[in-house]
Amino acid sequence: MNSTRSLRYIVVEGAIGVGKTSLAKRLAATFDSDPLLESVDDNPFLERFYQDPKSAALATQLQFLFTRSQQVQALRQSDLFRPAYVADFMLEKDRLFAQLTLDEHELRLYEQVYERVEIDAPSPDLVIYLQAPVEVLLRRIAQRGRKWEQKVAPAYLERLAEGYTQFFYHYDEAPLLIVNAAEIDLVSSEQDYEQLLQQIRSIRSGRHYFNPIPLPLWPGRYRFHACNWLK
Repeated sequence: MNSTRSLRYIVVEGAIGVGKTSLAKRLAATFDSDPLLESVDDNPFLERFYQDPKSAALATQLQFLFTRSQQVQALRQSDLFRPAYVADFMLEKDRLFAQLTLDEHELRLYEQVYERVEIDAPSPDLVIYLQAPVEVLLRRIAQRGRKWEQKVAPAYLERLAEGYTQFFYHYDEAPLLIVNAAEIDLVSSEQDYEQLLQQIRSIRSGRHYFNPIPLPLWPGRYRFHACNWLK
């Protein structure tokens, strides 16, 4: 994929606070695409979930399932002349969150509902998976300032980050770019963003790693190390 014109459907994923929505918006603007963003603020159960996870987990997860499936289904129903999309979620994440938050009986019910929801999700042309340590996620969550997110427990983020790691270790449904986002600013730094775009434009298939490494002799500058393991 030398041309971004062939990237009709890009997905940006990662744990809470890693910066996926901000990056998705910027990529959409760069590629003249429509952003397809999660309706997090529209989930009426989410604030209750952070206050009392056990009592609101199932309702929160089912609301996300229905909303995400409707958004993804709309992609399939679009005609051939639809604009390109950059999304900040993939439907497969729904099960990942369900497995982390639901007890045995709730998960069994959730799986029954999931199997009955009509989902015909298109495959992305590229998935960008952003990674960062939990302490970085917590700092960015605090900076973002959503009141209900401030209650998120570090242990929950640890489990979520590990869940994402395991999920993408086995993921092979689309070209994948794994980005170490701990030391870079993909929203405000033109240098960081342009380096990422170079990686995106070079990807044709397989699994790729983009790991910016700080240079101690050049404060504020980075040496960008990109490794590719093609499948």
